[in-house]
Amino acid sequence: MPTTIRDVAKAAGVSPATVSRALGMSELVTPATRERVRAVAARLGYAPNRAARGLITGRTGNVGLVVPDLLNPIFPSVIKAIQARGRETDYAVFIADTDENAAAERDLVRALAQQVDGVILCAPRADEAQLSQLAAGTELVTVFRRVEGIPAVTVDDADGTRQIVEHLAALGHRRLVWVGGPAASWSNRRRAAGLRAATERLGLELAEVGWFPPYYDGGVAAADLVLASGATAAVAYNDTMALGLLARLHARGVRIPGELSVVGIDGIPMAGMAHPALTTVQVPAQAVGRAAVDLMLDRLRGPEQPAAHRRELPVHLVVRDSTGSAPGSTPEKK
Repeated sequence: MPTTIRDVAKAAGVSPATVSRALGMSELVTPATRERVRAVAARLGYAPNRAARGLITGRTGNVGLVVPDLLNPIFPSVIKAIQARGRETDYAVFIADTDENAAAERDLVRALAQQVDGVILCAPRADEAQLSQLAAGTELVTVFRRVEGIPAVTVDDADGTRQIVEHLAALGHRRLVWVGGPAASWSNRRRAAGLRAATERLGLELAEVGWFPPYYDGGVAAADLVLASGATAAVAYNDTMALGLLARLHARGVRIPGELSVVGIDGIPMAGMAHPALTTVQVPAQAVGRAAVDLMLDRLRGPEQPAAHRRELPVHLVVRDSTGSAPGSTPEKK
């Protein structure tokens, strides 16, 4: 016969209710009791019945995860981290892809809300009013997007763009071009604003082209406009677009970085495999995913102060071969 919760309770010297709390709502029992119960459960091969536990706790033990595009290379690392953290905390993760469609995003959240305790939204495309409505129907945590009243995990885009601009300025670049991503993307707006602020502070010129889809083909489509801008360095919304930009520039015989420097943002693995290897701002994707699950668990444990609902993680510039001295310039010496 399979091991029951009563078998675990008897072996651990606690009540069945304590076993349930130790395996599902561990914050309600002492660490010593939790570890003892879990050790006994593992030894006896006990697997809790989620449906039965849900009747006791009022929770499903599931979390929904909605992403705009599973093919975007930044999201697999975030997803893997969310799944790993979910397993550690005994939560199953249901994943859905909206294909960059705000209406699909709304519908998926409403459908998932019936089956999960909360939903993590990665880079949501819905407007703030829609997100606030969704948050009224289920616990929400947003990733790469901040909306008043909704817990969020973001990265320091302003500091990332500052690092890019200072790096390019030190290489003698005086005119940069921003290759914009989706107009509905909060991260795109933040990165563009950070770039504007940093170039203005250093007295540099900034041209802007876009909006482009956040894909390889978007970068390819932007390349001719980048060359027409007269800039000596291009900053793309993300690495995938930057890789497309590199490909088109190579096809046109443009030397990188001899004639034009290129920078991406996100730090996806393919950035280091490009030729030339892409200079990029590294986003801590795994830390972002784990923080999102922790914020969700905080929400499920009860209300907290609004300030505790936001986490902004640092980023750092990874300098590679796609950036070099501006044509005809003498870079600053450090």
